[in-house]
Amino acid sequence: MTRASSPLGDFIRSHRERVSPEQAGLPAGSRRRAKGLRREEVAALCGISPTWLTWIEQGRTQSVSAATLSRLADALLLSRAERDYLFNLAGQKNPEEAATEDDPQARQALALAVDKIDGPAYVLDALWQVPAWNARAASLFAGWLDQDGADKNLLHFMFLHPLAAQLVEDWPTRARRMVAEFRAEISTRREDAAVNALLAALRQDSAAFDALWQQQDVQGREGGERRFNHAVLGQLSYQQLTLRLAQAPELKLVLLL
Repeated sequence: MTRASSPLGDFIRSHRERVSPEQAGLPAGSRRRAKGLRREEVAALCGISPTWLTWIEQGRTQSVSAATLSRLADALLLSRAERDYLFNLAGQKNPEEAATEDDPQARQALALAVDKIDGPAYVLDALWQVPAWNARAASLFAGWLDQDGADKNLLHFMFLHPLAAQLVEDWPTRARRMVAEFRAEISTRREDAAVNALLAALRQDSAAFDALWQQQDVQGREGGERRFNHAVLGQLSYQQLTLRLAQAPELKLVLLL
């Protein structure tokens, strides 16, 4: 009887297929049919048996050490965000990850500060709801943030609002990155009912989101240029900066400078 796949196994297999033998320092071989690395090759790189790697992929991680997970992350050439995600799926804490504490009072202070920022600015919570934004953000996202009663979830906007594909330049690239960033951020909350409800609704209502979610991409949130095609203001370009409060790490202040 075949054991059901696990989120950890799906992630490992997806990334195993992305690493070429040459990248791993292995000979390519002339009869290779599978994409990427074989399970046996990854196991050898990690110093474990193929059976042990199979158990890890099945989610049987009770006895897996942090050192083994680190070697697995190295073999799969994972980024920092991807390493964190791997540890979270295995039910362990990445030893390199810094600890943070929450302070509910920081939420109100952050919301009050947003209005004083010169430039579009908004706050994202753990589910990427937008609890606060300033007038410039409302102007940039006219038709969404400036609408009373409108759903204020950034993922819903990006994948379900008709304005998004027109407003956001190079929407496919931005959408793919957004899904990868969200996957990284919710890795420690994969059993959370609110997170699963949000994901289920998005996967049901948006074929684009569902396809991107199945790709198992993970990326850390980074800044960079963000371009918009505004219906009134024309083409706009900003540098995005995201800040987190030490007292409320689940909140992100997004600045478009």
